[in-house]
Amino acid sequence: MTVTAAASSERTDTTSAMGSGQRARRPWVAALVLAVVCLLWSIPTLGVLISSFRQEQDVKSTGWWTVFTDPLGQSFTLENYAQVLSQGMANAFVNSIAVAVPATVIPIMIAAFAAYAFTFMRFPLRNLLFMVVVGLLVVPLQVAFVPLLQIFVDYDLNGTFLAMWLAHTGFGMPLAIYILRNYMSSLPKEIIESSAIDGASHFQTFWRLILPMSVPALAAFGIFQFLWVWNDLLVALIFLRSEPDNSVVTIQLQTLLGEFGTEWHLLTAGAFTTMVLPLIVFFSLQRFFVRGLTAGSVKG
Repeated sequence: MTVTAAASSERTDTTSAMGSGQRARRPWVAALVLAVVCLLWSIPTLGVLISSFRQEQDVKSTGWWTVFTDPLGQSFTLENYAQVLSQGMANAFVNSIAVAVPATVIPIMIAAFAAYAFTFMRFPLRNLLFMVVVGLLVVPLQVAFVPLLQIFVDYDLNGTFLAMWLAHTGFGMPLAIYILRNYMSSLPKEIIESSAIDGASHFQTFWRLILPMSVPALAAFGIFQFLWVWNDLLVALIFLRSEPDNSVVTIQLQTLLGEFGTEWHLLTAGAFTTMVLPLIVFFSLQRFFVRGLTAGSVKG
């Protein structure tokens, strides 16, 4: 009996040791896989960056990887960037900021009010209305282009930044409400009850408590919305194409391609110019990204 118990204990210890060793090795495997994926994902961006500094004849005759295979035979220039900025990219960059910033802030503010109401207020048909909002996530934005264009033309808004703000606000609102409502539902209810006991109104509770506590979710959706608006081409073509002076970076990139699609040295320089601001926005807010998206997804 004693020998059997000792053998069983030894097998248990051996199994535990093997399990611990496997668990210890798994983080290294995950880190290696993640490093490989990040490297593969970064290769196209590296190619765009290198090509943006190469001479026109080099871009058209050899691949960007020849910088590594034949480094001494390469020549670099800033003329591509100077030419791109002089052809309207600088003005388009400013226009994109004028479109993207309000089109990000407006839906966030409206959705924050709506999410607070769906989470902490009681009113008739609350759950039904929230289901309708969530259902709008599956509606493609293309189905709204024709009626929106007719409305904007009737009110002389087509070709203006206001049309872009309204369009992107409407298209981004369902996801914003969904993300913010899920996050606010994970906040402690005791804080809301305490503020109500102290006599705070819903407006005061929202501005002084809920909004500061919801910064991760606001930042997470802000990243999504800003990148969507900044990289959008379809909406800009429909609502801004009539005003060339109001063109954004995506429309300007399309014109840099050239009539026969051969201006790759300019296209790469313009593409990397448009990538700078989104990268800054993402890396400055990334610490909120995962926490803002995952909050409220697990209960208990």
